[in-house]
Amino acid sequence: MATTSAPSQTKPVEDSIAKVNNEFAVGSDPEFQFRWERFESIVWAILIIFVLLSVAGVFGRGPAAKSRLQASDGSLQVEYERVQRFGAPSLVRITFPASSVQNGSLQLWVSESLIKALGAQRVIPQPAESKIDNQGILYTFPVTTGSGLVEFSTEPLSIGSSQIAFGVPGKANVQAKVFVLP
Repeated sequence: MATTSAPSQTKPVEDSIAKVNNEFAVGSDPEFQFRWERFESIVWAILIIFVLLSVAGVFGRGPAAKSRLQASDGSLQVEYERVQRFGAPSLVRITFPASSVQNGSLQLWVSESLIKALGAQRVIPQPAESKIDNQGILYTFPVTTGSGLVEFSTEPLSIGSSQIAFGVPGKANVQAKVFVLP
């Protein structure tokens, strides 16, 4: 049997998307656009928070990174940076009142973590004597004025958290926690 096919009718493709200048189809997807704008605003909020935290010093070298501790009996005060950077120089400053000075000298005990983890490079002023004592070092400094000031120049040798301690023999110690970032 022979089949005859009816001529097919062609219809132009209908596009529901509006055209610009009758050439380019420009459409919109309101749901996608809403999700994209929400994603974009979340990313902007995260970036702004990150910048504000950086300026504040949460990641080092700013007001939030600096700390000051004082012994409960007032025998010493320690100023240091809570957040330090690996290999970057930092300064630990210890001040003493006149009551901590005995016989024209001042003794300061520091835990070994100041040397091992934070890499103490230099002590200012130079101690008259230093000896290893009870998991730390006992420094003796000559004092010409009523109070004393000792500075340790550090350069952290490892990344992570370190606990350091300072104290005047026979008086209260101060414990400081330092976090070293890469």
